Amino acid sequence: MAYVITDTCTKDNHCIEACPVNCIHPTPEEAGYEEVPQLYIHPTDCIDCGACVPVCPTTSIYVLDELPAELAEFADKNAAYYA
Repeated sequence: MAYVITDTCTKDNHCIEACPVNCIHPTPEEAGYEEVPQLYIHPTDCIDCGACVPVCPTTSIYVLDELPAELAEFADKNAAYYA
């Protein structure tokens, strides 16, 4: 997993639009979009390009290696969404 989205995500979808490999879900077209509290990055489909980071208006996306300790649970939450 190269990047992690945390709970400050507002689902503005800029990251979805910026991602060249479509690894951020759910998209507004997918079932369950309204029910999830945030968006999630697929842990193995992410190609580590970083395109999602500068477009996030809430600074909710972190490089896994730079994820603050108090937000570490979100690495597991992102992965669990795809399990």
